[in-house]
Amino acid sequence: MSRPLVTLALLDAANDRDPVVQEQVRKSILTLGNQQPDKVLSMCQDYLLKHPKLVVGHRVVILQTIELVVKSRIDDISYPKIKSVIQLASDEMTKSKEVVPEWQQAASNILVAVGNKYINDIMEEILHKFQPGVLPHFFVVQTLANLSDSNVYGMVPFLNAIMGTMLPMLGMTKQDNMKWVFSSALCHFSESILEYLANLDKAPDPTVRKDTFSSEIYSAYDILFNSWIQSRESKLRLTVAEALGSMSHLMAHDKLEEQLPKLLPTILGLYKKNSEHYIISKSLCQILEASVNMGSRVLETQIDGLLVALHQQICSPMDFSNPPTVKNHNEVLRCFTILANTFPDRLMVFVLQRLENSNERNRMGSLAVLRHLINSSTSIMETKRLLILASIRQPLADHSNKVKKRVVQVISAMAHHGYLELEGGDLLVRFIIQHCALPDNYHRPPDPEEVTNEALRSMCDNTLHLFTTTVGRLTDVLWPMLLCYLTPNQYANATTPLCKSLILLANKKQTAQEPNFIIDFNAQGSFLYRCIGVILQQCYNKELVRKQLQEILISTRHNDAIERTGVAMGIGLCASSHLDGTLEKLEEFGKSDAFRKASGIFGLLKDKNEVDVEKMKSTLILCYGYVALHAPEDKLLTRIDSDILHNISKNFNTKDLTMKLSLIHSVGLIAKAISKSVRKQGYLFSRKQELMGVMMDFIKAEPTDVMRTPVRYLVLTTCANLMYPTILNLSCVHLDYCSFLFKRFISTLVLMNLSLSFFLSVRRAAIDCVYRLMYIQLRYEGFSLDYKDDSVEGLLDVREKLSNPDHSVLYKTCSELTKIISKRLPQQQLSTLLFMLYDGLVDSQSNCSRASSVILNTLLKNRGAGLQDLVPEMLEVLHNRLQVIGEEQVKMAIGQSILILATQHLQTVVNTLVAYPLPYDSWSCEMWIALGADSTLALQIMEMIIEKLNVMVPYVDKKESMLRPGLTKVATSQPLAMTCALREMMLSGQSADAVAYLFPKLFSALLVRLGSSVGVQLPKDLNSNSIISDRKTTNKINVANFDVCGVAVEALRILLGRAQLDTVMKPLDQEGAWDKMKDPQQHTTGVTLAMAKHAGPRLPAIVESLCPSLCNIYECQRITVTAFFSELLNHHVVTELMILDMLMNNMMERITDTCGTVRMLAVRGLGNIAVGSPEKVNKYAKELLAAMSSGMEENDDPGKLITLEAMSGMSKILLYLDQKNVHLLVVYIFMKIKPFLENVSACKYAMRICAPVIGSEQISAMFQNHLLEEKGLHHGEFINDLTKYLVRSKSFLYYKNTHRIAECAYEFRDSFL
Repeated sequence: MSRPLVTLALLDAANDRDPVVQEQVRKSILTLGNQQPDKVLSMCQDYLLKHPKLVVGHRVVILQTIELVVKSRIDDISYPKIKSVIQLASDEMTKSKEVVPEWQQAASNILVAVGNKYINDIMEEILHKFQPGVLPHFFVVQTLANLSDSNVYGMVPFLNAIMGTMLPMLGMTKQDNMKWVFSSALCHFSESILEYLANLDKAPDPTVRKDTFSSEIYSAYDILFNSWIQSRESKLRLTVAEALGSMSHLMAHDKLEEQLPKLLPTILGLYKKNSEHYIISKSLCQILEASVNMGSRVLETQIDGLLVALHQQICSPMDFSNPPTVKNHNEVLRCFTILANTFPDRLMVFVLQRLENSNERNRMGSLAVLRHLINSSTSIMETKRLLILASIRQPLADHSNKVKKRVVQVISAMAHHGYLELEGGDLLVRFIIQHCALPDNYHRPPDPEEVTNEALRSMCDNTLHLFTTTVGRLTDVLWPMLLCYLTPNQYANATTPLCKSLILLANKKQTAQEPNFIIDFNAQGSFLYRCIGVILQQCYNKELVRKQLQEILISTRHNDAIERTGVAMGIGLCASSHLDGTLEKLEEFGKSDAFRKASGIFGLLKDKNEVDVEKMKSTLILCYGYVALHAPEDKLLTRIDSDILHNISKNFNTKDLTMKLSLIHSVGLIAKAISKSVRKQGYLFSRKQELMGVMMDFIKAEPTDVMRTPVRYLVLTTCANLMYPTILNLSCVHLDYCSFLFKRFISTLVLMNLSLSFFLSVRRAAIDCVYRLMYIQLRYEGFSLDYKDDSVEGLLDVREKLSNPDHSVLYKTCSELTKIISKRLPQQQLSTLLFMLYDGLVDSQSNCSRASSVILNTLLKNRGAGLQDLVPEMLEVLHNRLQVIGEEQVKMAIGQSILILATQHLQTVVNTLVAYPLPYDSWSCEMWIALGADSTLALQIMEMIIEKLNVMVPYVDKKESMLRPGLTKVATSQPLAMTCALREMMLSGQSADAVAYLFPKLFSALLVRLGSSVGVQLPKDLNSNSIISDRKTTNKINVANFDVCGVAVEALRILLGRAQLDTVMKPLDQEGAWDKMKDPQQHTTGVTLAMAKHAGPRLPAIVESLCPSLCNIYECQRITVTAFFSELLNHHVVTELMILDMLMNNMMERITDTCGTVRMLAVRGLGNIAVGSPEKVNKYAKELLAAMSSGMEENDDPGKLITLEAMSGMSKILLYLDQKNVHLLVVYIFMKIKPFLENVSACKYAMRICAPVIGSEQISAMFQNHLLEEKGLHHGEFINDLTKYLVRSKSFLYYKNTHRIAECAYEFRDSFL
């Protein structure tokens, strides 16, 4: 059969119902097409054309076959055939107006395949069906989208035009499927453009830039975001979100910044509306990336909501059988990485805080983020390593195997980045080894996702092996550390992986001939004795055990402290299986000849090499302690009194330090053993009181001048252990005693615990004491014996954190501990503890003072709300402490204390500090500065002070002397104090936000205050109302430098600086304006001028704030504000800011003020309109002329200042008035200036100014040329010339008013003569 016939037969068979047959047909035709592409394509085309009614499935197979041939042999297909294939595919794709996805997609795919080489031909065909104003076929848009993916470099040059055509279509689109395809296309277009821009070196046109597309992208964004994303159709919402993510990279920076506060919450909100989250997370990631790349400032305001939403996502379960959940997980992690690069501190605090949440999902999600950040953001995490090491300890104690699995993954990541070499890394190694020793699960968990013990153990085995073989940097960490885990019984099941790792490590070190390969077992004696103890545990030959114990006790070097401890631990381990035999051997050894000490004079002849009996006794005493610790619980309690305490109590009176330490340690071990056993068995620890007394005697015998002694810290540990059984056996008699203990010792123990200068063991012991005391208190309050308090139990977690040497972690631990204590501390004890902590602030040990500050602030946060009556006293104590504290960190903490009190008792704190003696000393100033450190609180306080300054009496008029007439203005104390307070608060850099928000009100209040302070004196009894009696007498030197007006000027200067108005301050500094402000005559001029020139946008709010002061009863305040407004009118900025009407109306009202100075300033301001806004003169001509006329006719004007100001204003206004407004005023003006013509200079000036309004160019030129101040004048000639010009003039105005003008001229002559 010929090939054409075969091809035809295959085309007929393409309609077979069996998909396998269809696939085989496609492959067969492709084989023929590879040999004769043009021929086969022609046959396929002809077949489709001859059979227009083929079923869809049949057409699809043929179209798919055409696509395969085109893809395979596109370089060999003739151009005419390509053109015909394009036409066929285009017609097939758009033949049906309805969407038939399978058919039309097959046709579209052909166009995309051809477009990889013939993009121009494809676009020519497609764009015929993509016309402006007409909605295109669904698959036309889809094809454009797919083309942009498959041929980036070919399509991007077309995209600007395509999007220009598309944008109007978006507004016409009503159907969801069209919205979907447009959104999808925009997404593909954006991604193609980004790929093109990322590879410009390969692009045909390297001049293409992102801003080429920004305008079209933003227009499309506007429709998608404001309309389509609200759709009820989930699929459309997701596609729109995906598009917005891609488009965000192409938006102009300012547009994206503007949209972020709306865009981010909207995207986050989609999580709740859609079940599939991958697309949302992908979009969010792109938006975050775009925001970070452009350096967004708005992003920081959204960070809290972002972190919460992302954390919820990362905590969602991940189903590996459902790929979108895995993809979503990875995209969320990418989001965290982006945020980590920009906000590392806030992100780490957030993640590590979430680790504290014991919820399984929460903790697993947080660990996943932590692991990812350790691996992906190495440089950023570098400075956070100690913090992470400290924070990972909490999940180490989690009981969930799922959480433990995540912890192991995090530890593995940490190992590869150098965490385990740091202090605290050994705890993570121990965690791995602990879980190498997990027992099997006997009951399989029903949850298939549950992590079994076997799976977790296997994972830890592999991790330990990985540490040993691939993390070379860990070799010196693991060797010889792993040896120490071979002997303890709890790690017995981990022996195999431990030994494998040790062998590998040993071989590695031996091969490298490293010096630390050889271990000095003399220094490891303790370890070897423990090994022997473990071996004897497993030995069932009692006689052999006895012989070995005898050998150990005899051969021990009792003078060596390490060996003594090792022997005791080994014998204790042996006792866990052989209690009776061990006790018998110890008693036998205690009675042996080795303990017979020479007495009398012959004792002096003892050999110096002879073993010290006290050291041997110390070994024996320690042995009894460790025997009790490891003894079986069901046998221990019957042997405590008769066999253990009986044998060690013989040595309670010793003076030997080594024996004391051994006794204390041993008693502590016994108490600990009893506390474990007594929980399961009833037991009365009858010798407890005796042992407590012995411990107290040991402490009393210690030197009083040294705090840190080994005896003290061991006694603390022992007392903690001894007290626990007490709690379990409290009687009514004990309760009162225990309450007394609580009241006496809680403060001391907390401070001792948190003083970082104490040894770790002291801190841990103090924690134990606090723990016991808390339960004593709970029993005293009536709680049952078996009651477990969650907060008190939290002390045990806190205790574990104390081993971290990082001070920042320890201070955080202090805070956690105090939170726990504050929940259970009785109210009557709170003040005692607080004032003890105040004393701790001045401790000579910096760690103690810092710890005190941490506890203090935590207590105040949690309990300060109920301490209102103590606030003044606490503030005074803090004021006193500031005077002697040199530690900067503690000073900052005191500032924090003041802030905390203020958040709880704002009015009380402000009233107290305001009442401190003036001028404020440096410590009072520090307290006010501290209040400015919190912008929210500073805002409240500043508003409170502004409100009071606006209503308080600024000064009183007092008669100073009977001999001197007149009154003196004397400042009132409270407004003065509040101005000082404002000044100090604004010195805090953190107050900038509050100052920016309140700037108009602050500026207005201080400007008015400045007006109220000029020429005002300090009261003689400045601090008569001070709340601090011993400070009412003020330092005379300080008062001499204290100036009422100076305080207001300084506050205003600080305000301008804090508001970053450098352009205002610079001219004020240069012109010495600060000193001028204290001058009653010019105190407003300088600051007004600078504000008008350089603080434009702030002026409307300032003017609005100042307006009420124009009606104030105090003239000085009205004068200040009117002068300010008057000067503002001298600048065009008031017109630009549209406040001219407001200012003019206020000035018009002030023309009738009772104060002449205010009236004069109002007239000046209205005249200034002609200078600042000359174009407005004719608009307000009526009002301005009326005001000037009123000023000229002022009767209550002794110095004629108002009249002169009105004339000056009139002269400014006349320059811009229309002729029709001027002609009728000429005579009036000349008549008004007539009384002032007695002064030659004034007369010349007035006539020069008025000349233009006469309407004669000759007269105007004559006045300007001859009436100069410095130039002489022949009056007769001047009059003659003036008369000639008047007569020649044809203006009716001149004829009508010539005699008036002449009259004025003669007045001028008289003044001249």
